[in-house]
Amino acid sequence: MSIDKSIQVGKGELSFSAGYLAKQADGAVTVSYGETVVFATAVAARSVREGQDFFPLTVDYREKFYAAGKIPGGFIKRESRPSDRETLTCRLTDRPLRPLFPKDFINEVQIIIYVLSHDKTNQPDVLAINAASAALSISGMPFKGPVGAVRAGRVNGEWVVNPTFAEAERSDIDVIVAGTKSAVTMIEGSAKNVSEEDMLQAVEFAHEEIKKICVAQEEFAANFNKPAFEYTPAAADEDFKAEIKEKYYSQIEDLTKILDKKEREDGFKGIVTLAREELAEKYPDSINQAWEIIDHFDGEVVRKRILDDGTRADGRGLKDIRPIDIITGNLPRAHGSAVFTRGQTQSLGVTTLGSVQDAQRLDNLEGDAHKRFMLHYHFPPFSVGETGRTGGVGRREIGHGMLAERALDYVIPDQEDFPYTIRQVSEVLESNGSSSMATVCSGSLAMFQAGVPLKAAVAGIAMGLVMEGDKFSVLTDILGLEDHLGDMDFKVAGTTEGITAFQLDIKIEGITTEIMRVALEQAREGRLHILGIMNEAMSAPSTELSHWAPKMKSIKIPVEKIGEVIGPGGKIIKKIIEVSGADVNVADDGTVTASSDDMESITNALNYIEGLTSSVKIGTTYEATVKKIVEFGAFVEFLPGKEGLVHISNLSKERVRSVEDVLSLGDKVNVKVIKVDKQGRVDLSIKATQE
Repeated sequence: MSIDKSIQVGKGELSFSAGYLAKQADGAVTVSYGETVVFATAVAARSVREGQDFFPLTVDYREKFYAAGKIPGGFIKRESRPSDRETLTCRLTDRPLRPLFPKDFINEVQIIIYVLSHDKTNQPDVLAINAASAALSISGMPFKGPVGAVRAGRVNGEWVVNPTFAEAERSDIDVIVAGTKSAVTMIEGSAKNVSEEDMLQAVEFAHEEIKKICVAQEEFAANFNKPAFEYTPAAADEDFKAEIKEKYYSQIEDLTKILDKKEREDGFKGIVTLAREELAEKYPDSINQAWEIIDHFDGEVVRKRILDDGTRADGRGLKDIRPIDIITGNLPRAHGSAVFTRGQTQSLGVTTLGSVQDAQRLDNLEGDAHKRFMLHYHFPPFSVGETGRTGGVGRREIGHGMLAERALDYVIPDQEDFPYTIRQVSEVLESNGSSSMATVCSGSLAMFQAGVPLKAAVAGIAMGLVMEGDKFSVLTDILGLEDHLGDMDFKVAGTTEGITAFQLDIKIEGITTEIMRVALEQAREGRLHILGIMNEAMSAPSTELSHWAPKMKSIKIPVEKIGEVIGPGGKIIKKIIEVSGADVNVADDGTVTASSDDMESITNALNYIEGLTSSVKIGTTYEATVKKIVEFGAFVEFLPGKEGLVHISNLSKERVRSVEDVLSLGDKVNVKVIKVDKQGRVDLSIKATQE
């Protein structure tokens, strides 16, 4: 027998159901909104693997094609590896849940989420977060939830909760917010150059809905009297911890004098190695905790210095931004390139321009789509001075790349103005804090250098937080160490006028509006500082494209003329491509784009299409070329791709016995349109031009 709970959220009813499906899972919940249905299970391992000292939480989210009545494409005809969107939703679900497990709980937890039904109207990602939270809430696990999540948008100046796909297209802000009843724990989204105040309003609006969802989950979970999950807390050896503090704390404090990342890491590892060598015999069962304990004391020192003195690990003040260096056009054969270096974080941005055919095809539940701007982010192990696996793209790379892509997407020119497909790649060559925001900067500069007419330059910056009780410090342009030891990672990207993308992750149980307001203002100041330096390096897009970039041009034809350009079985468009040497693409809205390395080929193709689709008016005179001679007249091409008949009676004022007496193949003659029949056939006259 199932137990159900429903509440009104926005324009729809959010429903939770459990007790019937997957009863062997610790928690299994179905969440529905409209006719979109998401199912989540949560299971915890009963024991901890020997030697394990971390919390292995995994989230797997899959969109089943049957949910939308579709069969997967490709040869295999079954769901294969997760798409980028599925991977991003895994991360989106993980981030607000992970901080709400106790630090001493390290049993493996696996959350599996399926989209079972999709109405192509309501977006399933926020439902995944709510379903996972509800499954954990009824599982008996030590979870400090529940967590609620909504998407907030603004359409025609009105705030909308959980906007549909259609509403999201018209919205100037698209933000997913997750949190508990008391605080926000995660934000992810993009915007069309909105202000910091707009951003805060969106979060506050979303949190009011989140509170209702959390209450509903609490009432729902109260129906399930599962016993509390029994586990052995992962506790530090207090005697071992005390001895490490006594012997090595002064050395840990001395790490604050080392400003270089690698030197500091080496110093930290040296203390760990020394502690293990000197204390292994006395504490054989606890010696593996040395790293974690020393890391704890290191954090204690760094955080105290920030809160008490306003001095950070590398000696900067709270608002100081590391030195920035920029090089543009460093790759001669790339269509656009730039290196953006901020402190010890460095991104090589590379822009490649392609034709319409190069756009990425997306096979989504709601239907096929095409993507003409894409950003790919690569994070090799050498960027942090380590060895490691290379090859496949990890969840982190997909997530950081999508954040940077959202940040730049607003400023990408419309296809009508710039018909190219744009691929932006970020090669992270060094990393010590916020390589995704460096990617935004290098991407903006590389596209400027490539001649992409962006609406504005975009920069990004990462903010951090150290908080103890009511005392807090917000940090601008955080280091990797400050991300690791701090309480917040808040990334904000935008132009001089407003915000285009943002991402907030909290390692504590939430932050207040006051902290967020301070962080946003410091982020705005930092962003403007970075944009000022970027402007000095390159203040506007190049006026010319790279010599190596393909040439491209678009025209618009009437939609009803598309068939004439394509022809039966693609016969006409194939002929145009063959004759002109240009690639030609015809969109459903009548936009025709021709691309080639040779501008003459593009001109020939578009002239042919314009001639083929132009309206022919009676009485208009054209210069025509004789293409075919028959007994009763001659067929001439008077517009590119468009032919008409000059009947023998209309060849001349004089009587003509044979067409060959006055015309030869290839002759150029002036003709006048004298008739266009219902089928579009055109009668022409040379005689009429002689009158």
